[in-house]
Parts: sequence; structure tokens; C-alpha cells
Amino acid sequence: MASGSDAPKQYGITKPLSLLGPVEADLQRTEELEKFLLESGLYESPDESARREEVLGKLDQIVKDWVKQLTSQRGYTDQMVEEANAVLFTFGSYRLGVHGPGADIDTLCVGPSYVNREEDFFIVLHGILAQTEDVTELQPVPDAHVPVMKFKFHGISIDLLYASVSLLVVPADLDISQGSVLYDVDEATVRSLNGCRVADQIIRLVPNFENFRTALRCLKYWAKRRGVYSNVTGFLGGVNWALLVARVCQLYPNAVPSMLVSRFFRVFTQWQWPNPVMLCSIEEEELGFPVWDPRKNPRDRCHHMPIITPAYPCMNSSYNVSTSTLRVMLEQFQFGNRICQEIEMNKTSWPALFEPFQFFEAYKNYLQVDIIAEDDEDLRLWKGWVESRLRQLTLKIERDTYGMLQCHPYPHEYADPSRQCAHCAFFMGLSRKEGVKIQEGQQFDIRGTVDEFRHEINMYMFWKPGMELAVSHVRRKQVPAYVFPEGYKRPRPSRHVNHQSDKNDTEDGTATRSPDSQLKRKHDSVGTDDIRYAKRSSTSPVHPKNSPQSGSTGDETRCNNQIKRAPSDASGGSPASPQASERSPDTILSAPRCTTTGAVCSGDAISKHSSVPLVENCTTPTVAVCTTLKRVAEKVVSELVGSERLGSNNSAELLESMEKEDVLAENVRFGGNGVAQGGLPEELEPNNRIEAVS
Repeated sequence: MASGSDAPKQYGITKPLSLLGPVEADLQRTEELEKFLLESGLYESPDESARREEVLGKLDQIVKDWVKQLTSQRGYTDQMVEEANAVLFTFGSYRLGVHGPGADIDTLCVGPSYVNREEDFFIVLHGILAQTEDVTELQPVPDAHVPVMKFKFHGISIDLLYASVSLLVVPADLDISQGSVLYDVDEATVRSLNGCRVADQIIRLVPNFENFRTALRCLKYWAKRRGVYSNVTGFLGGVNWALLVARVCQLYPNAVPSMLVSRFFRVFTQWQWPNPVMLCSIEEEELGFPVWDPRKNPRDRCHHMPIITPAYPCMNSSYNVSTSTLRVMLEQFQFGNRICQEIEMNKTSWPALFEPFQFFEAYKNYLQVDIIAEDDEDLRLWKGWVESRLRQLTLKIERDTYGMLQCHPYPHEYADPSRQCAHCAFFMGLSRKEGVKIQEGQQFDIRGTVDEFRHEINMYMFWKPGMELAVSHVRRKQVPAYVFPEGYKRPRPSRHVNHQSDKNDTEDGTATRSPDSQLKRKHDSVGTDDIRYAKRSSTSPVHPKNSPQSGSTGDETRCNNQIKRAPSDASGGSPASPQASERSPDTILSAPRCTTTGAVCSGDAISKHSSVPLVENCTTPTVAVCTTLKRVAEKVVSELVGSERLGSNNSAELLESMEKEDVLAENVRFGGNGVAQGGLPEELEPNNRIEAVS
């Protein structure tokens, strides 16, 4: 039993759930896990590591020369020119040591107060980099939430940020973890600095950095394999996963990587969102920058999965998460928890945890977003813009169907090699909300939603002729063959293998009888003229040079005509199994499709020629929905901030249950009833590993 005098160090805002270290079986599983990660190619070679160091050295010299040049041009003394300096920091996966082969390097350049971002960084330094021989794919993004310059230097991807601090001379040993670095800077500079400040805090707040790194490398790889690694799509990005893993390390400070991975899924399978995950208490300083606080900021009450950064000003790093993407991640956490339990019982091995998610077998209906451009460079710019807005399509569908139609955006892009134009496609799975009674034959009309999304996409400032977008509804048997690794559709697995998919199809309230054949006849009845109109309105941005009145060039027509939906039994695809045909869905995009392009019809073409039934029972006024959400949010906030300060436990019972560690036998696993901001009300350790705490 631990005495008060030799109490262990507390790394987080609560006591650990368990202080016990590994047994022999845990060490063996850790060795097997590390071997698997190595064989999976997650570690870069010594040569690539050396090349990264060389590139960072060259970039550091470039920014130092750049600042000296500007100092001289602005008439400062020779001594000032001599002392002028810029310091390069790294953050993200490279700073944490969990980057893999081909990963980019997140870098921050800190310069003096007289060197600004708008002109000096994005114009002068941009020009210097553009003339540097080894720099390619240079892309400034000045209007981003965190302004960044992206490029490749000697083949290595670099994301370069800039922060101008309130110093005339930047010392070589500048410590940006100190709060004084934030004096007299704007919010864009604060966001730029916080990447490095957060990385430094994570390193400081985890008990064992090496164990943290191995567990994080493992879970990032798992997230990518299971399709839940993408901040821009509404899932979690690198910093989010790092913060979650760091919190688990705090709860199990003596655990080895295999234990941390297992405990990760156990913790976040039971976490009660939107209770926040925090590595330390939220501190408010006198600098006046806004911090995450649902008591004061109404917008913070709408966050579904708050993961709070540990450096001032503390912010929610996962504000992109929606109800749909949270649902998907919780399902994947359940999967991970089940596999880890089987691994601990020696029923399976680590490769089973990293089996890729069979996205195109999980749903009956999908939205296909086709993006095309004249060449690869235009596609890179156009795709970046569209991808950054895809999350909005998910949110709009949730909004317009009152959460009844759920979206699963898949953060992987696909390309059709048969196209003459540069092309890529993204997909979203569609399903009805589980447990909600629905009327037979009920359909969702999201034509207006898609039109609104397209209108926003077409506002792209740097649009060029040839940049086109099409959004179409495809059924599972119509998914194009190029999305499959082998280039053809695999035979459908037996029903017991695809149990999760069957559950989604039957238990979510989807009717067994579908109007599929009726819709097919209605789509076939759309005339040729209507098809042309639909093709233009669904794929072409609204620009005068590309309007229907002005006609289109041969190249534009060639690109537009290539936006075709792959037939169910052509292009290398195998016919759908009888199972798939018999269980036709009725969760559909309730709008006719152009039979030439596969794009969703919109505008007058739909209103004149479509008799597809629309949703009529969604009559709840928007204001009523907002009022209901507000009441729910207020209830959550009242529970969340029931204590005097954020980060403390929500009830004395939770704190008392955590203090019962002393009554446990020395060699018994510690479970505990609840921890960490009230997020875990249940025991975390499996029954065969602990003695229940009364």
C-alpha cells in the first residue's frame, strides 16, 4: 500500500487508474507488436533520416539569410544585420519521433518583429524558395486557419509556418514554451506557435516517452487502416491521436506499449463524450486570448469530441468532428477493443487489429464525389479545395435530414486510370440512423443540400477551365471497380462474415422492400436534353466562361463526358451476388441521376421531370431543433462544469472511487470506477484481470 509520503508523481489532472507494470505476457506481446510495426515498414531508414537532417539544415540557413537580407534592406546597422536571426523549430509527428517513410516535416520559422508574414514570408521568402533548385511543388496557403507554405525540398515534404515575435533579435536558444513569447502577437501567430508548444507539453506530460511513442505509432497506423485518420474529413489528425494516447499513458504510467494499446480502446470505448480529454488543467492568463470554455463560449458547447490542447491558449483540437464521424470512430473503437481482448486471451495476433476496414461492403448506398481537372497541377489545387470542404457536405446532410441520414466520409482518394483528364474521387457511405422508426418507402431529398455544397465549391478563387465536380449516388453493386486494390470487385463474403454490414442494413430501420426498380424506370424516362442540362448543372462551376450559353471547348466536353458511373458488371467488375441484389436499399439520394454522367440532377431538370417521392415527414422547424440542441448542450455543460474549475472531477464519488487503490492487493490489477473529467463511469479492467472495487 502506498503511503502519503512516497505517493507517485501525478502526470494528469487525476490519479492513475493503475500503477502496475507489465507481467511476462505483456512484455512478450510488446515484443511481438514492435516486430509487427517494423515489418510493416513504419520506420524510416537511416539514409532517409540523414536526408531529413540535411534538408532541415539547408532550410535553416535559407531562413537565416532571408532575415539578414531584409534587415540590411531596411537600413538597420551593420551590427543588427550581423545579429539578425531566425530560428527553425519542428513539431508534429517528426518532433514526437513517430513519423514514417515519406512523411512530411512540420516546421515553424520564428523571426523578429519587423519581418512580417503577409509580404516578407509569403512574397519575399516564397520568391527565394521558388528559385531554389531542390524546391518543388511550392504552394502558399496564406488564408488557411494556420497560414502555411507547402513544398518539397529535395523530395521531402515540408509544411512551413511563420511567427513574428516581439523581439528585435531572436536568440538562438529561444524557448517558445514560455508564455512571454505570446506578448503582442496576433491570433494567427499564436496558432502557428502552438504546434510546437503543444508538442513540447506532450513530451513533458507523459510518464514514459519511449512507450508513448511506440503506442502512438501503432495507433496512428491502426487509424489509417481503419479509415479514421483525417482531420480535414472530420475524423482525428496527428495531434488528436497524440493527445488521446498521452492521456492513456497518464492513466497507466507503468504500462508497456502492448498494454497501452489495449487500455486505449478500453478507455475510449467507455468514454462519455462530450466530456473533454485534457492532459492538464486549463489555465487562463492575462494575455486575453480565448480558451476552450463551454461556460463562457456558446460555440464550445456544440463540440462533439473535445480534445483539449495542453498549451496556453488551450483549444479544442478536434472541432471538426461531427455526429456522424464520432459514431464511426466509436464503432472502430469497439472493434479495436474486441480484437485486443482476443489478443490478450491468445485467440488472435496483432495483424488482426490492423485489418483494413471494408468500406465498400459496409453500406448499401454511397455518394461519389468526382473531381477532375486539365492536368495534375490543377487537380492538386482543385482537389485540395474540394477536400477541405467535404466535411461541410457531411454537416449539411446531417442538418437537412435532422440527423436521420448518417454519413461516413471515407478519407481515401481513388483515381480512375482509364480517364484522359486528371481525376480523383471520394466516397461517403450513407445509412439511416439506428433505432429510429421509419415509414416504409421513406426517402431523403438531399438535392438542395448537394446544390448548396456545389455552389460553395464553385466559389473557388483560383478556378480554371477544366476544373469540374460531380456528386452522384451509387449503390453498392455500382461502385466502380477502380476503388478495389486488385482492380476488380471481390465476391461478396458469406453473411456471417459481413455481420456488421447486415446489421447496418436491417437494424437501422431500413425497410426490406425497396423502390429500386421504380426509381430505375423513372431515371430511364429522363430525356436526352434533360441529361445534358443535368450534366452541366452538376459538374460545371458557375462561371461565365463555362456557362451553357457560351458553349464548351472540345477539351471541356471530353472531360465532362468522362464522368461516368461504372456499370455493375463491366470494367472488370464481377456481377453482384444474389444476396446483394435481393436486399436492395431504400436509403437513397432522392433525385434522378444523369444516365450519361451519373451526376445528381438539380435545378429545373428535377422539378420538371422527376416524380421521385420526397421526404414529407421532416416538418420540425429549424428553430425548434436549435432550441432542443441548446437545451441538451446546456445540460451537458451543467454536468461538465459542475465543479469550480475545468479539469476537476465531476463528483466526489468519482474521486473517492479512484482513491481506493490502497485497498487492493499488491499484485492485483487496479480497475477504478470512473476517472478524468467524469468520462469513465465504469470499470476499465477486464473481470479476469482485476478484483472489483466495491
